[in-house]
Amino acid sequence: MPHPETAPHIRLGLYQDRSSAVTATITGTPTRTIRALLTIHGFESLDEQTMVMARIDSEEPHYAEQAARALRAENITVDITPELREEIDTEWTWANYPMPWCSHEEIREVSNDAQKIYDDIRHGRLIIHAHAHDGWTTVAVGTYREGPSIHLHGENHLRTESMRYDDPVEAITEFDRLYGDAVRPGPAPATSTEREAERARTSLPGTASAPTSPATSRLVDAHVAAVGNHEALLNDFLESHGEWEKWRTWSDETTHAVHESLVMRAEFVHEADPGEPQWKIAAYESPVGERLWHATATAAVPVDIVRTLLESLASADTVKIASGSVVSEANVWEATRPLFDTDWDHSVDGRFIRWQAPGDHSAGVQFDAFAANFRQSDLPVWTFWGGGDADAPEWALHFSTHAAVSVLQDVAAEAASRYAKPLASAQRQRSPRSASPAPAPHPAAPTRTR
Repeated sequence: MPHPETAPHIRLGLYQDRSSAVTATITGTPTRTIRALLTIHGFESLDEQTMVMARIDSEEPHYAEQAARALRAENITVDITPELREEIDTEWTWANYPMPWCSHEEIREVSNDAQKIYDDIRHGRLIIHAHAHDGWTTVAVGTYREGPSIHLHGENHLRTESMRYDDPVEAITEFDRLYGDAVRPGPAPATSTEREAERARTSLPGTASAPTSPATSRLVDAHVAAVGNHEALLNDFLESHGEWEKWRTWSDETTHAVHESLVMRAEFVHEADPGEPQWKIAAYESPVGERLWHATATAAVPVDIVRTLLESLASADTVKIASGSVVSEANVWEATRPLFDTDWDHSVDGRFIRWQAPGDHSAGVQFDAFAANFRQSDLPVWTFWGGGDADAPEWALHFSTHAAVSVLQDVAAEAASRYAKPLASAQRQRSPRSASPAPAPHPAAPTRTR
């Protein structure tokens, strides 16, 4: 006979590595429904059977009890460990709370509003443009993706909305007027409370400080030896370019390098897989304007090529580079001139214009004339690649429509230098085609499709 499904059961307890965080261990079926119900109450998944609530106001026991009551009302069995029950029943207050006139419930309301702001930032609903320190605490300016711009005051459970604006430019301008030289781009670095909450949300209890295995270390070391140390490149770039500032996301999975104009941003993913983007470059028309062009580089791109890309972004007027370049026959030729000058083979295959490195080098550049007609498209217009073949390369660097010609040319020059011809064949006379290349087909007129 088939076994009947076991009734769902939840056990709420304290997270071992963070005293106030609460875990929910789920047994029985159906866990999918239970997880959805727990999500409503602020829990996030760690694995199929474990969820965690980690807040920045240390009020997890209070909200865990509210969740237990709601789940029991749905006829779901919920157990609370003695340690968590003790925390729920304990009366406490914030020492030196700056709003002494508030009751405990009013303090909890202020803290919950701060939690909502934190969650909006963490989930990308509220974009922080800049922050500063006013001498007492952290202040910031941001814009909701589908709402107003706001000024924020305070940190952690004391962060509040201080001003609201309909126009993001007005909000940023006023923020700059108020805080002047103290203003820094992007969100402020995560506080210790935020980092602690993030660790609880991303690791099972007892595993937050687990050491990296030797096998993983060897793989990382081999990867660094093969393509260069991208972490060191990021740090060197930030140290040598004072107009670019470093800030980290709430999860510490990425680091951003943001130009002081706020129109050029580079995102670095610290533990990207070799075939996935490790660098993401974005150029905007204004600090809160539309993205004009972007680029991505996989984790295996040689570090010298990424260094050239970053140095090119910082080598001239950043606002001009961010505005990009129109797609034209002349600009395609200008961007790839270093390839023609070093005898890369040039061919046209339907919508693609391709350049192949000379000799036995496995590397190339590809221009997609069809994708170039669409400004906001996920299709890469320019692809620099190496290893393997164009369809399955070991590394790839992609650029969207309207990428700055000066940046493309700098990257092409570095690729041409890296994949130069062997010395013996470099002595032969340059062919007429290389010295005066045939014009590339105009990219603005691809074959129509229907």
